[in-house]
Amino acid sequence: MQLNNLIRRLDLVTLQLFVAVHEEGSLTRAAARESIALSAASKRLNELESALGSPLFLRQARGMQLTPAGETLLHHARRMLFNLEKIGLELGEHLQGVRGYVRMLANLSAIIQFLPEDLAEFSGHHVQIKVDLEERPSNGVVQGLLDGVADLGICSGDCDTRELHAVRYTRDQLVLVVREGHALADQPRVAFADTLENDFVGLHSASSINMRTVEAARRAGKVLRLRIHVPSFDAVCRMVQADMGVGVLPRKAFELFGGALGLHAVALSDDWAERELLLVVRELEALSPVSRMLFEHLRGDQD
Repeated sequence: MQLNNLIRRLDLVTLQLFVAVHEEGSLTRAAARESIALSAASKRLNELESALGSPLFLRQARGMQLTPAGETLLHHARRMLFNLEKIGLELGEHLQGVRGYVRMLANLSAIIQFLPEDLAEFSGHHVQIKVDLEERPSNGVVQGLLDGVADLGICSGDCDTRELHAVRYTRDQLVLVVREGHALADQPRVAFADTLENDFVGLHSASSINMRTVEAARRAGKVLRLRIHVPSFDAVCRMVQADMGVGVLPRKAFELFGGALGLHAVALSDDWAERELLLVVRELEALSPVSRMLFEHLRGDQD
């Protein structure tokens, strides 16, 4: 496949047509939707398949079905068209007074516990700066920064930040979450090793909290009895309330979700239950002025 030939064939009109053919299941309907003559649409699709060296659709009686190559192109085409739409929206917002964008990745703990107030304060002082925030697990935050998809990130302190520049953002504390009437509900503190006879409700497997608890159980010579994985802190609380097991959450997240469900938080005496959250960037000197402003706001007076 010749790269230059491929680039010429991957124009936006052709990509939009390709997506339309998939969504409509018919070249005729796709051409009408995109206001392209049927003969011109057929020519564009044939030239695209020729440039790729692979058919994109199986022409069947029930409609046009994607081939494996077509599935791959669909994934990238939708992303490219989405990014183009986003560029248009962001540029349009500049005409309405927006003076800069900061793209940010953060783990769930930071987003739930600390960033709402911190970003609200920042936005109150800088109303013409927009922040695009995306949630990822800590390792995903680091990889996203290295891949250049964001300017700033917040991840767990036990994450390998590789060559990123990292400073402390804040600290939090993990607690054991149990139902009313549980044997540990009235305990002020407990060692994690003493909880391992219980079933656990765990966060998704890539989360820092899940990895910490699994490792802590391994060091205690036991296997964590994970009954179910869930994607969010509120889901952990609901599953604990439903007697699916006990859970481990940041204290502030428990205060937001657990108290209203009649649950109890028991402090963990283990050192690893005290966590540090890190603010990470690729290169401090390479940050745009608006990204540097948010970086300095989030790091506060910390070194």
